[in-house]
This record gives sequence, C-alpha cells and structure tokens, in this order.
Amino acid sequence: MTLSMYQASVPVFKQMLGGLSGVLAKAEAHATARKIEPTVLLQARLYPDMFALLRQVQVACDFAKSVSARIAGVEVPSFEDKEASFADLQARIAKTLAFIDSLAAAQIDGSEERRIVTQAGTPKEKVFTGQAYLLNYGLPHFFFHTTAAYAIVRHSGVEIGKKDYLGSY
Repeated sequence: MTLSMYQASVPVFKQMLGGLSGVLAKAEAHATARKIEPTVLLQARLYPDMFALLRQVQVACDFAKSVSARIAGVEVPSFEDKEASFADLQARIAKTLAFIDSLAAAQIDGSEERRIVTQAGTPKEKVFTGQAYLLNYGLPHFFFHTTAAYAIVRHSGVEIGKKDYLGSY
C-alpha cells in the first residue's frame, strides 16, 4: 500500500493542531483556576534563548499552512503575528485548520517531485522536491514547535500527557 503525500501531511497537521488546541485549553483553564495571569503562561519558555509558548504556537501554525500550501502548489497565506491571548491562539489554529481543510487531496497527491523553493533569491534559499520538503523539512519543524509548546505547558505545571499532545486520531 502506498502512502500519498496528502495522507502524510494534512491529516497529520489536523491531528496535531487539534491536540495543540486542547493543550492550550487546559493551559488557559489552569491559569484561570490558579489565578495566574494568562500572559505568564503565554510568555513562558523552556530556556531564555527559545521562543515563548505564544510564538511556538504561531510557528507551528505557520509550518502547517506553509507546507500544505507549497506541496499543493498554491500561495502560502499570510497571517499577522498579533496574537496576545489564548483565544487569539485558538483563532489562529482554527484559521490554519480552515485553510488546510480547503485543500483537496488532488492538489497535494502527486507532488512528490514538485520543486519547492524556500526563501527564493536569498542567501538562505533552499530547493527541495515536494517529498523531501514534507518529510525532511516541514514535518520535523512542525513537530519541533508543537512539542516545544507542549513541553512549555507541561513544565508550567499543567496536568497534560501524551494523549493531550497527540489529539484525536
């Protein structure tokens, strides 16, 4: 049985973003129950030179939408990084999921050899095939940021576990 590019991307992004949404909901409930200012959790980080929770969620969404768009051969939608609350982050996840849901499997399947160029024309330009872009670049970066967001929330004392991270499948 062959695994298609669509099967290896969109359902994975949707599952993990759903898990991330649930983790954020528990983080917000934790802050409310313990009378912790939400900004404290949103600006929490694992180490001073790492992104804060808020930025980890933004970047995870960015990878989900940009990877999906590029392998589908459509323009990457631009989202402003203006989120400042748990509600804002939930809205960003919902907007990302809505975009991903708008892509048909037919747009993505067969993109294994599609030429993907990131940061075109810059000294950091990278050229990939669609399959290499998804499997060796996009998914690893996406998982890094979803995992970092989970770890920040867990490290902040929120009672979450692997089932929360994985979401529904």
